[in-house]
Amino acid sequence: MIDALNSDEIVNKFGGRFKLTALIQKRLGEIIDGARPLVEREGRSDLEVVIEEILQDKITIDWEASGLEKPTAAKRR
Repeated sequence: MIDALNSDEIVNKFGGRFKLTALIQKRLGEIIDGARPLVEREGRSDLEVVIEEILQDKITIDWEASGLEKPTAAKRR
C-alpha cells in the first residue's frame, strides 16, 4: 500500500509531494489523537490507513480554506 506513494497519479492529484505530505501528516496526527479511521483498519498501521483514505478519496485538501491553488489537469505532469 505504501507503494502507492511512488505513483505520480497520487502525487499529481494534490499538486506535488509537499502538499501530499502535509495532508498525510495532518491526518496521521488526527488519527494518533483518536480520530476514527474512515476505512476499515484490517490490521493496517496508522500510516497505511491514511494512505487508504486518500486512495479512496475519503480525505482531501480543502482547497478553498487552505488558500492553495487547486491543481488542474494542465498543471499535472
